[in-house]
Amino acid sequence: MDNPKNNPWTTLSSREVYDNHWISLSEHQVINPSGKPGIYGKVHFKNKAIGIVPMDAEGNTYLVGQFRYTLNEWSWEIPEGGGALDLDPLASAKRELQEETGFSASRWTLLHRVHLSNSVTDEEGFIYLAEDLTAGKNALEETEADLKVMKLPFKDALEMVLTGKITDSMSVIGLLRVAVHLANR
Repeated sequence: MDNPKNNPWTTLSSREVYDNHWISLSEHQVINPSGKPGIYGKVHFKNKAIGIVPMDAEGNTYLVGQFRYTLNEWSWEIPEGGGALDLDPLASAKRELQEETGFSASRWTLLHRVHLSNSVTDEEGFIYLAEDLTAGKNALEETEADLKVMKLPFKDALEMVLTGKITDSMSVIGLLRVAVHLANR
């Protein structure tokens, strides 16, 4: 087997197609691994994806629900958001948890580092378990005006994943990782 670190792709040219505050889209003319010419589109994310599974002392977790414009449907998820590329993801997780739920946590565990949709994006995500929660006041962003917070037993949130009621990838990964984490305690 060839060294998996060798890049079999050759980039012939690249051009930016679109750019905004959150993403940029570029188009690349390439020679693909079979040696044939091709085209590749890449979405570059200007923030890290951050996800938090909050867990209280009674074994409850907290999901946030909101209408997702891109899906044209309501979605229940773990608290999530973006963090600056040059900022420690844990600092971003602490901010996101407070913004969306009002909670702060004194115990944090990094559950997983993920690449989301890595066939077309470079988005990197970090998912944390937040424990020893203290209630406070949330500070929603304007795009989160319809955001709802739901407290439920962790087992019920896990069941929502297993029955397909939660489809958001960060939430699925985070809740499954917490289930494994709790089983190994």
